[in-house]
Amino acid sequence: MQITAAVKYADRDTFSIEQLELEPPRAKEILVKIAGVGLCHTDIVFSGRADGYPFPAVFGHEGSGVVLAVGEAVTKVAPGDAVAISFRSCGDCDRCDSHDPAYCRTMPMLNYTGAREDGSTSLSGPSGAVASNFFGQSSFASHALTYEENVVKVDDDLPLELLGPLGCGIQTGAGGVMRSLNAKKGSSILIMGGGPVGLAAVMGARIQACGTIILLEPQANRRDLAKEFGATHVIDPNETPDLVDAVRSIVPLGLDYAFDTTGIPEVLQSAMGCLGSMGTLGVVGITPPGTPIPGELSGLMMFGQSVRGIIEGDSDPDTFIPELLGYFREGRLPFDRLIKTYPLSKINEAISDQHAGRCVKVVLTPED
Repeated sequence: MQITAAVKYADRDTFSIEQLELEPPRAKEILVKIAGVGLCHTDIVFSGRADGYPFPAVFGHEGSGVVLAVGEAVTKVAPGDAVAISFRSCGDCDRCDSHDPAYCRTMPMLNYTGAREDGSTSLSGPSGAVASNFFGQSSFASHALTYEENVVKVDDDLPLELLGPLGCGIQTGAGGVMRSLNAKKGSSILIMGGGPVGLAAVMGARIQACGTIILLEPQANRRDLAKEFGATHVIDPNETPDLVDAVRSIVPLGLDYAFDTTGIPEVLQSAMGCLGSMGTLGVVGITPPGTPIPGELSGLMMFGQSVRGIIEGDSDPDTFIPELLGYFREGRLPFDRLIKTYPLSKINEAISDQHAGRCVKVVLTPED
């Protein structure tokens, strides 16, 4: 079938809106008409010519929409079902069996190669094959092929076009605090970066009833949002040259948790100085290649501290996305307040606006 997609070429800085051919679903695949797809930093990193990724390519990994058709082996959903789409996992390895699909043994192959396991791509254009299957979906498009392990059925009364970010950014932020760190009631936490992941982490910290929730963020509007979402303190790094002193003035004995979404090595190193006894730093921000683990081994040993790498908030989407939607219905996870929608055809403008801070979270909506 012919679809509309945002295509990225290796020699171009912007996306092109093109008509492509999408294969019909194979036995384990699901065809989804995309209602909305979030724009995530990971899309920008990979589309910026990530080493080894094939081009031209269609990215997008926070999709949501309606199932149009399913392959003969699919039993989880049926045509007409509304779904949110998350990362892909195999469903068969020991990590998947223990409900840790974010650490699936075949996670890189299933999500980051631009092709199916057999090397084929489901998309093609006038010049030949187009890399597909990004996070098992490539949803910067009017339609996408995905899999049973990716999709989570959602209720029809929810704002379907806004639900895609639950599949990555929102579950990474909220899950990082609620699941990976399992922040305790009354505990203290520093969240570094007030983008969609960081603000979702603030919401997650409030759900966990953390006693002290500190956000480090340079943009005033995002600091204001954080206070509305439950932050007890906010810090502007432009006005606070010493993060450790600023945090220790709030929590003299040091933090129970720090959660980094920035990937900035200097920020990560400062965060270690903010931790108290048995404190944990959780890291989701993408760091430059070769960045060392922050802190010093002697300090980690002496104070029982730890550094924790986190993927997708340790989420099992089948259970965690419905849990997050429950909090959304209760008004405790108002992630929709972060979102500004753009037509898919305006993807380049949307990327520019998100980068400039004119919006917090972009969701792209394909035109009919």
